[in-house]
Amino acid sequence: MSWRSQAHVRVREEGGTFVVEAFGELDIDERDLFAAAWDEGDERCLPATVVDLAGVTFADSSFLDSLLRGRARHLAAGRGFVLAGPLHPTVRLLFDVTGVSSHLIMAGSLAEALLRAADGAGGTRD
Repeated sequence: MSWRSQAHVRVREEGGTFVVEAFGELDIDERDLFAAAWDEGDERCLPATVVDLAGVTFADSSFLDSLLRGRARHLAAGRGFVLAGPLHPTVRLLFDVTGVSSHLIMAGSLAEALLRAADGAGGTRD
């Protein structure tokens, strides 16, 4: 029996912002999806990235590691990084239990995140 992940990541540009949309259950098997997205974000070098997590139904520590690596790359390059929800309860729990929620710029929707990124509110939150 073969197994294939239903998770996927899509990237696009919207209004001068790099948008990464994630869907499905994200664990160690999907870590390369985010690495490829961060590489493309570096190539495009737009002022901010919005990561839309509304379609993520499960995430583990490897997903969190990939997300934090992407955030670090963006901040080191002086680019904004905003997460968009709404977050699935399991994803929200992962952020809260690990304590990273207070270090991330989050918005309740993709539209709100795009506005925050355009307004320059996607900088650090440490």
